[in-house]
Amino acid sequence: MLEIHRTHRAKILNHSQVEDPLDRHGWSASKLWNVANYHSRQKWDDTGEIPDHSDLKDELKGHSKYKGLHSQSSQRVLEELAESFNSWYEKRKSDNRANPPGYRKKNYYDDHGNRVHEEHPRSTVTWKQNGIKHDTKNNRVRLSKGANHKEHPKAWEYILVEYETRPGVTVENLQQVRAVYDKAKRRWELHLVCKDEIETPTAPGNETAGIDLGICNFAAVAYSTEQADLYPGNRLKQDGYYFPKEIAKCDDSGGKEAPRLHAKWSERRTHFFHSLAKHIVETCIERGVGRINIGKLGGVREDDNGEAKNWGRHGNLDLHGWAFDRFSNILEYKAKVEGVEVVEVSERDTSKTCCVCGREDESQRVERGLYVCEPCDAAFNADVNGAENIRLELKQSNSESAPDLGGDRSTGWLAQPKVYLHDLSRGFQPRTEVVDCKP
Repeated sequence: MLEIHRTHRAKILNHSQVEDPLDRHGWSASKLWNVANYHSRQKWDDTGEIPDHSDLKDELKGHSKYKGLHSQSSQRVLEELAESFNSWYEKRKSDNRANPPGYRKKNYYDDHGNRVHEEHPRSTVTWKQNGIKHDTKNNRVRLSKGANHKEHPKAWEYILVEYETRPGVTVENLQQVRAVYDKAKRRWELHLVCKDEIETPTAPGNETAGIDLGICNFAAVAYSTEQADLYPGNRLKQDGYYFPKEIAKCDDSGGKEAPRLHAKWSERRTHFFHSLAKHIVETCIERGVGRINIGKLGGVREDDNGEAKNWGRHGNLDLHGWAFDRFSNILEYKAKVEGVEVVEVSERDTSKTCCVCGREDESQRVERGLYVCEPCDAAFNADVNGAENIRLELKQSNSESAPDLGGDRSTGWLAQPKVYLHDLSRGFQPRTEVVDCKP
């Protein structure tokens, strides 16, 4: 049996009854985030180190803000903050303009556009199993209150939420509940994370694929069936330039328009990642692929000496906005459900090694998109060459002679991969069928 986790969105039916306690817990999550953020910044300023979530827990578990939520909910806030600081730390290696995670506050305005006061926003609150009691018959969940929000501190009090999912959805084996505030609708909704057990799927076949992640082309995929596909990151790059400019036009980043633009930008990135992973997995099934090799992310962000690569000002911004690790996780999940194995392999030297004859020479990559190997008289797409080497799981050798890759390897398919672009309404489609549109 295979264990997978599914997230179901649910409407809150008794919203008027639970809105106030959910608001208070959302504000508590924001306050705890801010306290932990301040502590992390102080630690960074004093020592040059970032505390992880366990350090934050040890430091703050006695703090009054920690008691505003169930203990596991507070731990999740600290985990999210630690993850954000780690992402910032990695980004600043190649972009010294990167800012650490910000404080959570929201500005409120009157009808004339004047700022009235500041208040903590309604942050997402996560309840894990110890803070949940699920009534499956009546579609209700009881969510444990934080100690600061209990009328009687020693009593076991809950927020009783009645929910409704879309037709046909059965909520069983509930693992997590996330209360998420929808700013556009001005109401809370639930995200219910359930554990499902399914029969272990049979692999679609014995063929293999290799994926090279990059900047110009977000993904290049090479298949053992002598086919290759390219997925340019044009949509992400367009959004990466459009949304920051629009956000910068806002008079105040704490106003209503800036958060809306940030949310829309995030939703479009998520949609891109899911659409791409879905298209690749479906193609793998069609071509009988049972294993996907994907380059380890360190090869994208670091050079051979472990130092951060400098792709130039715009390249660094694009690279870190694309969240390669997030895409890899989405791909692995979707592939697992279909019986396709995803394995991370080293990207070392895959971009400068000829996938046909195995010779290594940095000068053979003559342009961004062109790889030329004079010894074997071959010319092909550089990103597809890297993907094919990843598929072959190129082994490093101390020998001066080139490795024998074996067989009569035609280069035609390496030179002319099929190109897919992202269509906002239909997902990835052949380039000729996609009509570009503004964000």
